[in-house]
Amino acid sequence: MSRPDWIALDWGTTHLRAWAMSASGTVLDERVSDRGMGRLDPDEFEPVLREACADWLGEGGVPMIACGMVGARQGWAEAAYAPVPCPPLSPALTAVPGRLDAWIIPGLSQSDPADVMRGEETQIAGFLALNPGWDGVLCLPGSHSKWAHVSAGEVVSFRSFMTGELFAALSAHTVLRHSIPAEGWDEAAFDAGVAETLSRPERLAAALFTIRAADILHGQDGAQARSRLSGLLIGAELAAAKPYWLGQQIGVIGAGGLASLYVRALGAQGAPATQANATAATLAGLTAAWKKRTQA
Repeated sequence: MSRPDWIALDWGTTHLRAWAMSASGTVLDERVSDRGMGRLDPDEFEPVLREACADWLGEGGVPMIACGMVGARQGWAEAAYAPVPCPPLSPALTAVPGRLDAWIIPGLSQSDPADVMRGEETQIAGFLALNPGWDGVLCLPGSHSKWAHVSAGEVVSFRSFMTGELFAALSAHTVLRHSIPAEGWDEAAFDAGVAETLSRPERLAAALFTIRAADILHGQDGAQARSRLSGLLIGAELAAAKPYWLGQQIGVIGAGGLASLYVRALGAQGAPATQANATAATLAGLTAAWKKRTQA
């Protein structure tokens, strides 16, 4: 493979994804590493990147555009947050220390209520690049799900929900761990859980314990327990995020199963949502940042 024109990087807490790119935004090659930000000291980022992309870099330098937790305070270089309302891509990228021609996309911040995002801003920019003129609300499910109001090419406001992290903690580190298996799914149990907490979110804490009690008293199937937990948490999130999605055009950015659960839950409320591929959105956002950088 000839040397790429530039390299796109999505460097999160647990993994690094790198793509060799042409000037037009075509993917030439891809690499994945488990050397995420959470495992590295600041002086380790450049050696890890050189090792992962050695054949792409060759003897010379190749420009790089990065997004994600690589720009956190504990990352390679802190990329200061851009306050909303603003376009998802800040015109001021942050250069990394060292000899590589690498730049980090800043995240977004909101002062009241206090909130931040890192990495999702690039997916939002990519979604808008793939859907010009789109206005509405974008949901980005994950460990810390985001709901962002987008209008006229800007992120107007956003809210974060620790739904994914709560699911992981409750299923592995509380009494519910005895009732929830690592796999298994029951759509009816999920739908019932969503409906329960969407209509009565204040009952979430009590509803959670019924998962364990139903197992003890009735031998509830593990797939039902796992699905009910997911439904209860997503239903509570949808209840809190209702001012965002009610009556709006909705896009859900995410891969496969998790994003499809949000689409399903929203659809049951008469709020149809379009699902977009997360990787495609990330690459489109990184490409938009690359083009801005080269045109500056």
